[in-house]
Amino acid sequence: MVSCEVYRWRRRGEDLEHRINELEKSLGSVSEKRASERRGRVKAQQALREALAQSESHNSHSTIYPMRPIGTIQSCFSTRNGTPSQPLLVSLARASLVFDPALVPPASLEGLGEYSHCWIIYVFHLNTDIEKLWRKPSQSKLKAKVRVPRLNGERKGVFATRSPHRPCPIGLTVAKVEEIQKDKVLLSGVDLVDGTPVLDIKPYLPYSDSIQGASVPNWVQEDCLLAVASVSFSDVFSSSITSCWKLIEKKSLYGSADEFKSLISQVLSWDIRSMSQRNKPHDTSGADSTVYHLILEGLDVSYMIDNESNILVQDVSLPNNLEDVAET
Repeated sequence: MVSCEVYRWRRRGEDLEHRINELEKSLGSVSEKRASERRGRVKAQQALREALAQSESHNSHSTIYPMRPIGTIQSCFSTRNGTPSQPLLVSLARASLVFDPALVPPASLEGLGEYSHCWIIYVFHLNTDIEKLWRKPSQSKLKAKVRVPRLNGERKGVFATRSPHRPCPIGLTVAKVEEIQKDKVLLSGVDLVDGTPVLDIKPYLPYSDSIQGASVPNWVQEDCLLAVASVSFSDVFSSSITSCWKLIEKKSLYGSADEFKSLISQVLSWDIRSMSQRNKPHDTSGADSTVYHLILEGLDVSYMIDNESNILVQDVSLPNNLEDVAET
């Protein structure tokens, strides 16, 4: 009786061992198949890169890596004029990065809110030569040097500057992450104009992105070269802002008219005029009577600046034509 039980258990053990061997063979076959598929993909990718490299050697202007924006910036800066030249200069400068739901599922943003800041890679879409650069690259020539506002128009090599006019009109900026919503990221400290296409965002890592002992030229170290002496507001502005605020309140990135006024003050704390406007001779009366315009959240802010760089914000209104005041 005992010998029969031993025999049955031995047979069961042999059957189990046989099944285990079969499963191991099957698993090995699947693993080998996957490895073979992966080797095939790698070879195909290598062949594609070689083909692209050959194409590039025959046509240096061919598009090798086409990219599609993942989202668009909705910014307080309606036009290029007034948009800060660098990030974080205007802490109240706000924007929403709205993602394309067809490309970016909400799960892609999980964890980003744990970081205080993020990098943003974007396209200088308002460059006047961008269509010619992309559609007719053979007719586009690299401008080796560009005028630097901090140096009153002195020229520097384009790769020694942050100029938007580059061989590849791609920008890199950093912004403070304020809030993560379903399909958007709320940002502050931005230097991005409304409608900017965004190619990618990455978290800011202080331990690697902040370089101790980094050096820059002397002309970059001067923080106050474009700072103004003061910003004040006229009685006319104080009266107009109340009615204008009611027109934008529901869609504004700001919580009150006073907060919007603080934004204006921060933006105008730097001389945002173009080099040609700054170099224009002032009136002999000692004050410049020219009225300049700044468009913020769709409102036309008019101001004057005297010879001592004191700014008086005169009025705020709805612009008659956004294009007419965009660059004045």
